[in-house]
Amino acid sequence: MRTRPLGRTGIQVSPYCLGTMMFGPFGNPDPDDCVRIVHRALEAGINFIDTADVYGGDGETERIVGRALRGRRDDVVLATKFNGPMGTDPNRRGNSRRWIVTAVENSLRRLGVDHIDLYQVHHPEPGTDIEETLAALTDLMRAGKVRAIGHSSLPAAEIVEAQWVCERRGLARFRTEQPPYSILNRGIERDVLPVCERYGLGTLVWSPLASGLLTGRYREGVDEQVSSARMHWVPKHMTDKRNHDAVEGLVPIAERAGLSLTHLALAFVISHPAVTSAIIGPRTMAQLDDLLAGAGTTLDDDTLDQIDKVVPPGVNPGTLDIAYVPPALARADLRRRRTGDRAAA
Repeated sequence: MRTRPLGRTGIQVSPYCLGTMMFGPFGNPDPDDCVRIVHRALEAGINFIDTADVYGGDGETERIVGRALRGRRDDVVLATKFNGPMGTDPNRRGNSRRWIVTAVENSLRRLGVDHIDLYQVHHPEPGTDIEETLAALTDLMRAGKVRAIGHSSLPAAEIVEAQWVCERRGLARFRTEQPPYSILNRGIERDVLPVCERYGLGTLVWSPLASGLLTGRYREGVDEQVSSARMHWVPKHMTDKRNHDAVEGLVPIAERAGLSLTHLALAFVISHPAVTSAIIGPRTMAQLDDLLAGAGTTLDDDTLDQIDKVVPPGVNPGTLDIAYVPPALARADLRRRRTGDRAAA
Protein backbone atom coordinates (compact mmCIF):
# COMPACT_ATOMS: atom_id res chain seq x y z
CA MET A 1 0.00 0.00 0.00
CA ARG A 2 1.68 3.20 -1.17
CA THR A 3 1.82 6.19 1.15
CA ARG A 4 0.81 9.79 0.65
CA PRO A 5 2.03 13.00 2.32
CA LEU A 6 -0.19 14.16 5.18
CA GLY A 7 -0.51 17.72 4.01
CA ARG A 8 2.77 19.55 4.57
CA THR A 9 3.65 17.82 7.83
CA GLY A 10 6.31 15.64 6.21
CA ILE A 11 4.48 12.58 7.58
CA GLN A 12 3.68 9.77 5.15
CA VAL A 13 0.41 7.86 5.62
CA SER A 14 -1.48 5.09 3.87
CA PRO A 15 -4.50 5.99 1.68
CA TYR A 16 -6.67 3.91 4.01
CA CYS A 17 -6.79 5.02 7.63
CA LEU A 18 -8.10 2.53 10.17
CA GLY A 19 -10.99 4.14 12.01
CA THR A 20 -11.76 2.61 15.39
CA MET A 21 -15.22 3.92 16.28
CA MET A 22 -16.59 0.37 16.08
CA PHE A 23 -14.15 -0.96 18.69
CA GLY A 24 -15.76 -1.39 22.08
CA PRO A 25 -19.21 -1.88 23.61
CA PHE A 26 -21.07 0.05 20.89
CA GLY A 27 -19.60 -1.98 18.03
CA ASN A 28 -17.34 -4.98 18.49
CA PRO A 29 -17.42 -5.76 22.24
CA ASP A 30 -14.54 -8.27 22.05
CA PRO A 31 -11.27 -6.40 22.80
CA ASP A 32 -9.14 -9.35 21.68
CA ASP A 33 -10.84 -9.41 18.30
CA CYS A 34 -10.40 -5.65 17.95
CA VAL A 35 -6.69 -6.03 18.65
CA ARG A 36 -6.47 -8.70 15.94
CA ILE A 37 -8.18 -6.35 13.49
CA VAL A 38 -5.59 -3.66 14.21
CA HIS A 39 -2.74 -6.12 13.70
CA ARG A 40 -4.25 -7.38 10.44
CA ALA A 41 -4.52 -3.79 9.17
CA LEU A 42 -0.88 -3.11 10.04
CA GLU A 43 0.22 -6.28 8.27
CA ALA A 44 -1.69 -5.14 5.16
CA GLY A 45 0.27 -1.89 5.03
CA ILE A 46 -2.05 0.52 6.84
CA ASN A 47 0.10 2.78 9.02
CA PHE A 48 -2.55 5.36 9.99
CA ILE A 49 -5.01 4.86 12.89
CA ASP A 50 -7.72 7.30 13.95
CA THR A 51 -9.58 7.18 17.24
CA ALA A 52 -11.20 9.58 19.74
CA ASP A 53 -11.64 9.92 23.47
CA VAL A 54 -15.43 9.51 23.25
CA TYR A 55 -15.36 6.28 21.22
CA GLY A 56 -16.54 3.24 23.14
CA GLY A 57 -17.69 5.35 26.08
CA ASP A 58 -15.31 6.57 28.78
CA GLY A 59 -12.27 6.15 26.53
CA GLU A 60 -12.60 2.39 26.06
CA THR A 61 -11.64 2.48 22.38
CA GLU A 62 -8.42 4.36 23.13
CA ARG A 63 -7.54 1.67 25.66
CA ILE A 64 -8.08 -1.05 23.04
CA VAL A 65 -5.95 0.82 20.49
CA GLY A 66 -3.22 1.33 23.07
CA ARG A 67 -3.19 -2.37 23.83
CA ALA A 68 -2.98 -3.22 20.12
CA LEU A 69 -0.01 -0.89 19.61
CA ARG A 70 2.19 -2.25 22.39
CA GLY A 71 5.56 -2.93 20.81
CA ARG A 72 4.41 -1.39 17.50
CA ARG A 73 4.03 2.29 18.36
CA ASP A 74 6.80 3.51 16.07
CA ASP A 75 5.17 1.83 13.06
CA VAL A 76 1.97 3.85 13.34
CA VAL A 77 0.83 7.41 12.74
CA LEU A 78 -1.59 7.73 15.64
CA ALA A 79 -4.45 10.25 15.58
CA THR A 80 -7.05 10.93 18.23
CA LYS A 81 -9.60 13.64 18.94
CA PHE A 82 -11.06 15.70 21.77
CA ASN A 83 -14.20 17.83 22.25
CA GLY A 84 -17.00 15.36 23.05
CA PRO A 85 -18.46 14.99 26.55
CA MET A 86 -16.44 12.78 28.89
CA GLY A 87 -18.90 12.87 31.77
CA THR A 88 -21.72 15.06 33.02
CA ASP A 89 -19.51 17.95 34.10
CA PRO A 90 -19.97 20.70 31.47
CA ASN A 91 -16.24 21.49 31.67
CA ARG A 92 -15.20 17.94 30.76
CA ARG A 93 -15.78 18.61 27.07
CA GLY A 94 -15.26 21.29 24.48
CA ASN A 95 -12.34 23.23 23.02
CA SER A 96 -11.21 25.32 26.00
CA ARG A 97 -7.62 25.34 27.27
CA ARG A 98 -8.95 24.07 30.60
CA TRP A 99 -10.28 20.92 28.99
CA ILE A 100 -7.63 20.38 26.32
CA VAL A 101 -4.73 20.12 28.78
CA THR A 102 -6.71 17.55 30.77
CA ALA A 103 -8.03 15.65 27.76
CA VAL A 104 -4.61 15.10 26.21
CA GLU A 105 -3.19 13.65 29.41
CA ASN A 106 -6.15 11.29 29.67
CA SER A 107 -5.72 10.15 26.05
CA LEU A 108 -1.98 9.63 26.46
CA ARG A 109 -2.60 7.49 29.54
CA ARG A 110 -5.33 5.38 27.90
CA LEU A 111 -3.28 4.90 24.73
CA GLY A 112 -0.14 4.10 26.71
CA VAL A 113 2.04 6.44 24.63
CA ASP A 114 4.15 9.52 25.33
CA HIS A 115 2.98 11.51 22.30
CA ILE A 116 0.14 11.74 19.78
CA ASP A 117 1.05 12.20 16.12
CA LEU A 118 -2.14 14.06 15.17
CA TYR A 119 -4.38 15.66 17.81
CA GLN A 120 -7.69 16.85 16.37
CA VAL A 121 -10.56 19.10 17.41
CA HIS A 122 -13.48 16.70 16.97
CA HIS A 123 -16.14 19.36 16.36
CA PRO A 124 -16.30 23.13 16.02
CA GLU A 125 -17.38 25.05 19.09
CA PRO A 126 -18.54 28.57 18.21
CA GLY A 127 -18.64 29.59 21.89
CA THR A 128 -14.86 29.15 22.30
CA ASP A 129 -12.44 31.58 20.70
CA ILE A 130 -10.32 29.72 18.16
CA GLU A 131 -7.24 31.51 19.53
CA GLU A 132 -7.91 29.93 22.94
CA THR A 133 -7.89 26.47 21.35
CA LEU A 134 -4.87 27.09 19.15
CA ALA A 135 -2.79 28.55 21.97
CA ALA A 136 -3.38 25.45 24.10
CA LEU A 137 -2.57 23.12 21.22
CA THR A 138 0.59 25.09 20.41
CA ASP A 139 1.79 24.61 23.99
CA LEU A 140 1.15 20.85 23.72
CA MET A 141 3.30 20.72 20.59
CA ARG A 142 6.09 22.65 22.27
CA ALA A 143 5.91 20.24 25.20
CA GLY A 144 6.38 17.30 22.80
CA LYS A 145 3.04 15.71 23.66
CA VAL A 146 1.57 16.35 20.20
CA ARG A 147 3.34 16.31 16.84
CA ALA A 148 0.68 17.91 14.61
CA ILE A 149 -2.83 19.33 15.05
CA GLY A 150 -5.98 19.19 12.98
CA HIS A 151 -9.71 19.76 13.04
CA SER A 152 -12.84 17.92 11.93
CA SER A 153 -16.01 19.12 10.19
CA LEU A 154 -14.97 22.77 10.00
CA PRO A 155 -16.81 24.86 7.39
CA ALA A 156 -14.53 26.42 4.79
CA ALA A 157 -14.78 29.93 6.25
CA GLU A 158 -13.69 28.70 9.68
CA ILE A 159 -10.76 26.80 8.17
CA VAL A 160 -9.58 30.08 6.65
CA GLU A 161 -10.15 31.98 9.89
CA ALA A 162 -8.10 29.44 11.84
CA GLN A 163 -5.22 29.78 9.35
CA TRP A 164 -5.30 33.57 9.69
CA VAL A 165 -5.27 33.36 13.49
CA CYS A 166 -2.25 31.03 13.35
CA GLU A 167 -0.35 33.46 11.15
CA ARG A 168 -1.25 36.64 13.01
CA ARG A 169 -0.69 35.26 16.52
CA GLY A 170 2.39 33.16 15.76
CA LEU A 171 0.62 29.93 16.75
CA ALA A 172 0.96 26.39 15.43
CA ARG A 173 -1.02 25.77 12.26
CA PHE A 174 -3.77 23.27 11.82
CA ARG A 175 -2.42 20.73 9.35
CA THR A 176 -5.43 18.50 8.64
CA GLU A 177 -9.19 18.48 8.24
CA GLN A 178 -11.49 15.49 8.76
CA PRO A 179 -14.76 15.96 6.83
CA PRO A 180 -17.48 13.53 5.73
CA TYR A 181 -17.10 12.56 2.07
CA SER A 182 -18.59 9.91 -0.18
CA ILE A 183 -20.38 9.60 -3.50
CA LEU A 184 -23.58 10.44 -1.60
CA ASN A 185 -22.01 13.41 0.22
CA ARG A 186 -20.04 15.51 -2.24
CA GLY A 187 -20.82 18.95 -0.81
CA ILE A 188 -17.26 19.52 0.41
CA GLU A 189 -16.05 19.51 -3.20
CA ARG A 190 -17.48 23.04 -3.51
CA ASP A 191 -15.37 24.78 -0.91
CA VAL A 192 -13.84 22.65 1.87
CA LEU A 193 -11.57 20.54 -0.33
CA PRO A 194 -10.37 23.51 -2.45
CA VAL A 195 -9.60 25.47 0.74
CA CYS A 196 -7.70 22.50 2.16
CA GLU A 197 -5.63 22.33 -1.03
CA ARG A 198 -4.99 26.08 -0.90
CA TYR A 199 -3.57 25.86 2.63
CA GLY A 200 -1.80 22.54 2.18
CA LEU A 201 -4.00 20.64 4.62
CA GLY A 202 -4.14 16.86 4.63
CA THR A 203 -7.67 15.44 4.62
CA LEU A 204 -8.92 12.31 6.39
CA VAL A 205 -12.42 11.74 5.09
CA TRP A 206 -14.94 9.82 7.18
CA SER A 207 -17.97 7.77 6.16
CA PRO A 208 -16.70 6.99 2.63
CA LEU A 209 -19.35 4.25 2.47
CA ALA A 210 -22.11 6.65 3.55
CA SER A 211 -22.90 4.81 6.79
CA GLY A 212 -23.20 1.54 4.88
CA LEU A 213 -25.51 2.64 2.05
CA LEU A 214 -22.64 2.27 -0.42
CA THR A 215 -22.09 -1.36 0.51
CA GLY A 216 -25.30 -2.24 -1.35
CA ARG A 217 -26.71 -4.09 1.67
CA TYR A 218 -29.64 -1.73 2.19
CA ARG A 219 -31.16 -1.51 -1.28
CA GLU A 220 -34.83 -1.67 -2.04
CA GLY A 221 -35.95 -5.28 -2.13
CA VAL A 222 -33.00 -6.45 -0.05
CA ASP A 223 -33.97 -8.27 3.13
CA GLU A 224 -31.10 -7.03 5.34
CA GLN A 225 -32.46 -4.68 7.99
CA VAL A 226 -30.80 -1.45 8.98
CA SER A 227 -29.30 -1.84 12.46
CA SER A 228 -30.87 -0.02 15.37
CA ALA A 229 -27.57 1.85 15.88
CA ARG A 230 -27.64 3.25 12.35
CA MET A 231 -31.30 4.16 12.70
CA HIS A 232 -30.46 5.95 15.95
CA TRP A 233 -27.64 8.04 14.51
CA VAL A 234 -28.62 8.59 10.87
CA PRO A 235 -32.33 7.75 10.40
CA LYS A 236 -32.94 10.37 7.70
CA HIS A 237 -29.82 9.39 5.80
CA MET A 238 -30.66 5.68 5.84
CA THR A 239 -34.26 6.19 4.71
CA ASP A 240 -33.89 9.11 2.28
CA LYS A 241 -35.30 8.04 -1.08
CA ARG A 242 -32.86 10.32 -2.91
CA ASN A 243 -29.96 8.38 -1.41
CA HIS A 244 -31.53 5.04 -2.33
CA ASP A 245 -32.22 6.22 -5.87
CA ALA A 246 -28.58 7.25 -6.21
CA VAL A 247 -27.42 3.84 -4.98
CA GLU A 248 -29.59 2.15 -7.61
CA GLY A 249 -27.91 4.33 -10.25
CA LEU A 250 -24.45 3.39 -8.99
CA VAL A 251 -24.93 -0.38 -8.91
CA PRO A 252 -24.76 -0.87 -12.71
CA ILE A 253 -21.70 1.40 -12.90
CA ALA A 254 -19.90 -0.83 -10.41
CA GLU A 255 -20.97 -3.93 -12.32
CA ARG A 256 -19.67 -2.57 -15.62
CA ALA A 257 -16.37 -1.72 -13.92
CA GLY A 258 -16.15 -5.25 -12.52
CA LEU A 259 -16.17 -3.96 -8.94
CA SER A 260 -18.28 -4.34 -5.85
CA LEU A 261 -20.17 -1.19 -4.87
CA THR A 262 -17.97 -0.96 -1.76
CA HIS A 263 -14.75 -0.96 -3.76
CA LEU A 264 -16.16 1.53 -6.26
CA ALA A 265 -17.10 3.89 -3.41
CA LEU A 266 -13.68 3.73 -1.72
CA ALA A 267 -11.79 4.11 -4.98
CA PHE A 268 -13.92 7.16 -5.82
CA VAL A 269 -13.07 8.90 -2.55
CA ILE A 270 -9.31 8.42 -2.70
CA SER A 271 -9.20 9.44 -6.37
CA HIS A 272 -9.80 13.09 -5.43
CA PRO A 273 -6.44 14.94 -5.43
CA ALA A 274 -7.30 16.77 -2.20
CA VAL A 275 -8.02 13.57 -0.24
CA THR A 276 -5.14 12.08 1.73
CA SER A 277 -6.81 9.08 3.37
CA ALA A 278 -10.22 7.46 3.58
CA ILE A 279 -11.16 6.34 7.08
CA ILE A 280 -12.44 2.77 7.02
CA GLY A 281 -14.28 1.56 10.12
CA PRO A 282 -14.59 -2.24 10.14
CA ARG A 283 -16.42 -3.90 13.01
CA THR A 284 -15.29 -7.43 12.13
CA MET A 285 -12.28 -9.10 10.54
CA ALA A 286 -14.43 -10.14 7.57
CA GLN A 287 -15.35 -6.51 6.94
CA LEU A 288 -11.70 -5.47 7.10
CA ASP A 289 -10.67 -8.20 4.66
CA ASP A 290 -13.35 -7.08 2.22
CA LEU A 291 -12.18 -3.48 2.43
CA LEU A 292 -8.54 -4.46 2.00
CA ALA A 293 -9.42 -6.50 -1.08
CA GLY A 294 -10.20 -3.25 -2.87
CA ALA A 295 -6.95 -1.51 -1.95
CA GLY A 296 -5.13 -0.25 -5.01
CA THR A 297 -8.30 -0.04 -7.12
CA THR A 298 -8.31 2.95 -9.46
CA LEU A 299 -11.20 4.29 -11.53
CA ASP A 300 -10.82 5.43 -15.12
CA ASP A 301 -12.25 8.72 -16.37
CA ASP A 302 -15.24 7.04 -18.00
CA THR A 303 -16.30 5.45 -14.71
CA LEU A 304 -15.85 8.73 -12.84
CA ASP A 305 -17.90 10.51 -15.51
CA GLN A 306 -20.70 7.99 -15.05
CA ILE A 307 -20.66 8.57 -11.28
CA ASP A 308 -20.87 12.33 -11.88
CA LYS A 309 -24.07 11.79 -13.86
CA VAL A 310 -25.71 9.99 -10.95
CA VAL A 311 -24.47 12.38 -8.25
CA PRO A 312 -23.10 15.63 -9.70
CA PRO A 313 -19.93 17.18 -8.23
CA GLY A 314 -20.50 19.27 -5.12
CA VAL A 315 -23.97 17.82 -4.47
CA ASN A 316 -25.44 15.99 -1.47
CA PRO A 317 -28.48 14.18 -2.87
CA GLY A 318 -29.86 13.32 0.56
CA THR A 319 -29.31 13.97 4.25
CA LEU A 320 -26.42 13.06 6.56
CA ASP A 321 -27.85 13.49 10.03
CA ILE A 322 -24.53 13.46 11.93
CA ALA A 323 -22.77 16.04 9.75
CA TYR A 324 -21.97 19.31 11.54
CA VAL A 325 -24.56 22.02 10.99
CA PRO A 326 -23.38 25.59 11.72
CA PRO A 327 -25.48 27.49 14.27
CA ALA A 328 -26.53 29.95 11.55
CA LEU A 329 -28.45 27.08 9.91
CA ALA A 330 -29.38 25.00 12.96
CA ARG A 331 -30.90 27.84 15.00
CA ALA A 332 -33.95 29.61 13.63
CA ASP A 333 -33.37 32.66 15.85
CA LEU A 334 -30.08 33.35 14.05
CA ARG A 335 -31.70 33.53 10.62
CA ARG A 336 -34.95 35.33 11.48
CA ARG A 337 -35.44 38.85 12.72
CA ARG A 338 -37.53 39.12 15.84
CA THR A 339 -41.25 39.60 15.18
CA GLY A 340 -41.18 43.23 16.32
CA ASP A 341 -38.19 44.01 14.11
CA ARG A 342 -39.87 42.42 11.10
CA ALA A 343 -42.99 44.46 11.68
CA ALA A 344 -40.98 47.69 12.03
CA ALA A 345 -39.16 46.98 8.79
